[in-house]
Order: sequence, then C-alpha cells, then structure tokens
Amino acid sequence: MQLARVLGTVVATVKSESLEGRKLLVIQPLDGSLNQKGSPMVAIDSVGAGKGEIVFWCRGREASFPFLPSEVPSDCTIVGIVDSVFLDSRFTASNQESEV
Repeated sequence: MQLARVLGTVVATVKSESLEGRKLLVIQPLDGSLNQKGSPMVAIDSVGAGKGEIVFWCRGREASFPFLPSEVPSDCTIVGIVDSVFLDSRFTASNQESEV
C-alpha cells in the first residue's frame, strides 16, 4: 500500500457496467514525507474518501479485492483514509490539517 492525496473527482458517463455507482478519484502519490512522487492517477474509491484527504491505496490484482464478490476492473483502489502520519517520532501531518 502507498500514500496519496486526493486531488479531485472523475466523471465518466460511459464506463464498464461493473463501475456503475462507484466513485472515481484523481490521486497524487506521495512519499513517506508527504512530498509528491510520480504522476497523478485515477483510483476507484472503496472507503468514501474526499478531495484533499490523505489516503492509502493499492495496485495490481489486489486492487479489486475490496469489491469481492463483485468483479470490478480496477488496477488502482483507495483502501483507507489516513488520520495521521508520523515519521521519526515527529508529527508529520493529519487529514484535519490537509484540507485543500
């Protein structure tokens, strides 16, 4: 699992039937210090995340597991909302302070 910040939403009027009713979000991957790492990507939200929140996400085959027994074509899924991040015994960030 990796960290990311939710940048916004994606609207797709035409999509796979198994994606109907699922929220698509644009996320920016982050490193452990919450600096941007890599390019933004689209992820399926499985936990109710919103813009500006720090989330953790997974890729690959495991990205479809939160939706079992449904078969959802996902290569990137948000699987949790981060409350706080601690690094080297010092406070790094929390979602309460990260509103954009």
